[in-house]
Amino acid sequence: MPASGVITVTTDFGHQGPFVGVIKGSILTRFPAARIVDLTHEIVVHWPAEAGFWLARAFPYFPVGTVHVAVVDPGVGTSRDILAVEARGHYFLAPDNGLLAGVVSRCAPARLIRLAALSLARLGVSNPSATFHGRDIFAPVAAELAAGRCQIEDLGEAVGALVPSWVEDPAVEPASVTGVVITIDHFGNLITNIDAHLIERFRMPVVHAGNHAFPLLRTYGDAAPGQYLSLINSFGVVEIARAEQSASEGLGLSRGAPVVVRDGTDHA
Repeated sequence: MPASGVITVTTDFGHQGPFVGVIKGSILTRFPAARIVDLTHEIVVHWPAEAGFWLARAFPYFPVGTVHVAVVDPGVGTSRDILAVEARGHYFLAPDNGLLAGVVSRCAPARLIRLAALSLARLGVSNPSATFHGRDIFAPVAAELAAGRCQIEDLGEAVGALVPSWVEDPAVEPASVTGVVITIDHFGNLITNIDAHLIERFRMPVVHAGNHAFPLLRTYGDAAPGQYLSLINSFGVVEIARAEQSASEGLGLSRGAPVVVRDGTDHA
């Protein structure tokens, strides 16, 4: 697979301190021509499920050969594994803590490699800090992959399974689909893990959350300012919004809140 030279970085680091910048510096030291894209650094701390959700839905918008680094790693420095995954012409590097479960399930078949200390040593990656693998392992490995100087099989041994996601897939029943709020955007929109295709059989989908019901509209402007609505957002999942205001603040809902979609024409 040809290397694109593009590397995306996803973390829960925020922008306080030098941590994101140092990861980029570590990449550029190895591969000065790298093109680095910040996917997001605002993942809720220590919650790999949110990082995996965004990564699984964002990667198709990047060129084939892109390397996607995701560091949401509450187990950094412990015996947890680090995985390299090849799927749909892209590379993914992340701790094996459920973060990549969504990518692998949506992109089968995928090739999974567990990074090995001996393989990393051959790349000059050794003696990493116990608390900053993003800088000392993920960044240099991403640089080597993006530069085309190594292949995924050079990084370790193949494995057949990975740690499952911390958040279960939506439950699909004959009369309903139940998921959760997986993330909240800058506008306070409640973004769920319910993909549009799961509810396309409903003639009049109605979204239920927090003891409220919301009609499924086409876009935010179809509701009057202050009104609540639901819609299928630009990433193809169910979202609960409040026109020109924050649905999260107004409803008092956050990540993990259950969301149920039913057919409003079914009064059985």
